Order: sequence, then C-alpha cells, then structure tokens
Amino acid sequence: MSDALRVERTGPGGAVARVTLARPERHNAFDASLIAELRSAFAALERDSPTALRAVVLAGDGGTFCAGADIDWMRAAMSLDVEGNEQDAMAMADMFEAIDTCPVPVIARVQGAALGGGMGLCAVSDVVIAESGARFGFTETRLGILPAVISPFVIAKIGESHARALFPGGRRFDALRAQRIGLVHEVVEGEPALDLAVDAAIADILAAGPTAARAAKAIVREVRGLGHGSSKWHTARVIARQRTSAEAQEGFAAFNAKRKPGWDPGT
Repeated sequence: MSDALRVERTGPGGAVARVTLARPERHNAFDASLIAELRSAFAALERDSPTALRAVVLAGDGGTFCAGADIDWMRAAMSLDVEGNEQDAMAMADMFEAIDTCPVPVIARVQGAALGGGMGLCAVSDVVIAESGARFGFTETRLGILPAVISPFVIAKIGESHARALFPGGRRFDALRAQRIGLVHEVVEGEPALDLAVDAAIADILAAGPTAARAAKAIVREVRGLGHGSSKWHTARVIARQRTSAEAQEGFAAFNAKRKPGWDPGT
C-alpha cells in the first residue's frame, strides 16, 4: 500500500484487518490511485481463510472519515470524453463492489463527515458506527453531478423512499437522521466512545464461529433476489451444511459444557 492507504492486522492471530484512508490533508477524498488501492486491498483480504480474517474495520485518518471524490480528480475528469468518464466510474464501482462482497463483516468507523462517495463506503459496510458530530450527505448534485455509482449500494441500504428524498437536493444531515434511515447503526458521543463501540462490534464478531459469521453475511445477499420456493430450499441447504460442520459441533459442545468455544479469543 502507498501512503494514501494503510492496512494493519490486529486482534488474535491478526484476524482483524484495519483498512485506513490516509489522506487527511485531502479529507480522505478519493482519487484514481486510492480507488485502485482500496479495490486491491479488499481483493487481497478476500483470499484469507475464515480463521485468518474474521473482521475488517474501515476508517479514515484525521478529522474526516471520507469527503467523497477529490475535487482535483473530478476537475481532471471534466476534460475526459464520455468513454474516459465511464472507465473512471467503472473503476469506482468495482472498488465499492469489492468492499460490498468482502466475505467477513466490515465495520465503518465514521467521524467528521461522510459525503458523496463516503456515503457509498457506509452503504457497503455491514456495521456503521458514527460519532454524534458526524455529518452526512449525497452532495453530488450541488456540483451538477449525481450519486449514480453508489446508488445500487445505497438504495439497498436505505430504501427507495429515503434515496428519493435525499439524492436530488444534496442537503447535509446529522448522524441521528443517518441512523433513522438505516445508513448508520450506532451513534456515540466522542471519539473515545467511537473506538470503544468499534471494539465491542469486533468482539461480537470474534465471539461467532468464523465460518458461521461469513455464511450469515453471505445469506443476506444470496436470498435477496430469490422467490419463496428458491429461498426455502437454499436456506435449508445452507443450514444443513453448517449444522453438520465441525464448527457447529464445537459450538454446541461448548454451550452444553458452559464454556466458550475454541474460536472465541476469550477462551
């Protein structure tokens, strides 16, 4: 990784990856290089085994989580033709998709602001924890553009009604409204509390079976477009495989013995 993106491994056996946008002087805004690095980082993480990687924390250095697209990068894009802009947009879409399909839960640690593409990062994260002073907004229309690339991920997260209310005007809003619409899951006061809440979310994930946590995340995507009959058979197959796994046997044995399972770092 370059100076613009930092990837660190923490937790038991390095099973927690901390992916940090490190352009605080630019409010952690995206440019072509950072987009490519984020995609590469998550593509590499995807290859880790269930025990090697169990959670990812997505964060931003400094006072801002992510202010969206870098204004200089956007200015340069204005000189590109339609095909060049399509390539730029596809690169960003691929980056969001790489985060969205990360096999383990992704926790977003949000402070300061999440604007434009930063809202996309919230949308593709599984757990979003925000400091109460953070501000949010689909601010693209204020620049004469629109939140097109992030829209599939955002609409899946907050629904069409909220998207229709918030996309056109580009108004910024607070963390409590972000929580009400389902973009944010927890709001805390101050950055020390933000770090404690992130640690608590990590602990929850580490208490779950490594393959069970991955399967639980995956099933949300898997049943999304299935009809009742298809989803019934798919979910029956998934739970049957998991119930007969060594992990499930250990989980039930630990429960009956009133002990923590072997995967829990508290054991």
